Amino acid sequence: MTNRRLSNSTLTALPASVAVPRYARGGIAPGIVHLGVGAFHRAHQAAYVDDCLAAGEADWGIVGVSLRSPDTRDALAPQDGLYTLAIRSSIGEELRVVGSILSMLVAPEDPAAVLAALTDQRTRIVTLTITEKAYLRAAGGGLDSTHPDIVHDLANPQMPRTAHGFLTEALLRRRFAGIKPFTVLCCDNLPANGATLHRLLVEFAALRDPGLAGHIADGVAFPSSMVDRIVPATTDADRARIAVELGIEDAWPVMTEPFCQWVVEDDFPAGRPVWEKFGVTMVGDVGPFEDMKLRLLNGSHSAIAYLGLLSGYDTVDRAFADPAIRQFVDGLWAEAIPTLPQDAGLDTAGYTAQLAERYSNTALAHRTAQIANDGSQKLPQRIVASALDRLSAGDPPAHLMLVVAAWIAACEARGKTLPEAHFTDPIDTPLTALGSRPADETVTAIFDLAGFAKDHSHRMTLIDLTAAHLERLRRGGPAAAFAALGVRSEKP
Repeated sequence: MTNRRLSNSTLTALPASVAVPRYARGGIAPGIVHLGVGAFHRAHQAAYVDDCLAAGEADWGIVGVSLRSPDTRDALAPQDGLYTLAIRSSIGEELRVVGSILSMLVAPEDPAAVLAALTDQRTRIVTLTITEKAYLRAAGGGLDSTHPDIVHDLANPQMPRTAHGFLTEALLRRRFAGIKPFTVLCCDNLPANGATLHRLLVEFAALRDPGLAGHIADGVAFPSSMVDRIVPATTDADRARIAVELGIEDAWPVMTEPFCQWVVEDDFPAGRPVWEKFGVTMVGDVGPFEDMKLRLLNGSHSAIAYLGLLSGYDTVDRAFADPAIRQFVDGLWAEAIPTLPQDAGLDTAGYTAQLAERYSNTALAHRTAQIANDGSQKLPQRIVASALDRLSAGDPPAHLMLVVAAWIAACEARGKTLPEAHFTDPIDTPLTALGSRPADETVTAIFDLAGFAKDHSHRMTLIDLTAAHLERLRRGGPAAAFAALGVRSEKP
């Protein structure tokens, strides 16, 4: 391992095969603040912005903000914000150094600095990838006003902890300073993510000042977007391999696949980069694309993760290579596709074929445990929504509800056939407190805890289907559950 680090000063020492920023980074001005600088942002939005900077759009550099941990800042600050994007397929790997992140802030260390960046008149877009659970929604979908961090931010607006607190305080300060609002662009997997964040932020602001809530409701743009790129967690082996390829050390390279998609509603009153030149699809309504991605990609990803874990597979490609899981995913897609808009011009056959190819990528080693995290937050939009739509149309959602049962079974397997903390969920504490109960009691309690299908007329039907699947999983594992669906398992 080399002792030299990736940085502005070592870019010229990289091999010619490694793509580097094609612009003078010193001449780039910040125009975007991004909340939640994780691996996905660095493989997705930051790469698109990097393309724009290389094309001469020099006022769209990114100020990255970590709302919790300093880990990303600590890794990237000695590297001048540079990092390697490793684009991996079954036939090889391409390396690219991305330079669009100009600086990094850690909110708990210096909330004033984050507010200053958000209030800077050069900031015209704020993007977010903070994960579903960070939106702090109550079971009914509204703001959880009792959450300790929300309570703190309402009492301490100058020192916020949440995205809600930072965005609201910054918009208030901009209003008083006569600076136009920035556009808020949500990039998380939430249904109608822009509208959802808009509603949550208005609810939060109303608890502070009705006038401020009105300003945000009427004067701030919240376009929705759909994002898609598989980004496995970076391993120490990845770091070592990249260091050999570069000839210098990169503390936190990012692994990803060749496929990359971003669909964005075109509503940016303060301006935006010309993203469409680099593959971004700008649309009037992102809804149909979002639904297709959530129900076909994210839904099948969750299925592969939980059934893969229960079947002993640690990566997506290995799980998807199992003929039974592969056949099950086809059945899952067959149930979900009719719930999508039929008049939106969606190419579901082409999309699922593309997904199958992506899931078979042996180079990614996308861990099933990584996908399994936060199931109680993800399954409502990925699985439960499709199941409810099928029932409303008079069709059974048998494959869909096996995914929910597999999540419950995988949670129960932790500390037994799976490691104790193999994956986590926001409701782990009450889940653990449930103990061992009959399947119907377990499922009912978990639906209550997670708020699945709350107050819906088909809720009991979903509970009964899930309980039947869970009983089979407990008794005979995935093979028994597959057999009930007519899926033949070839595992002994």
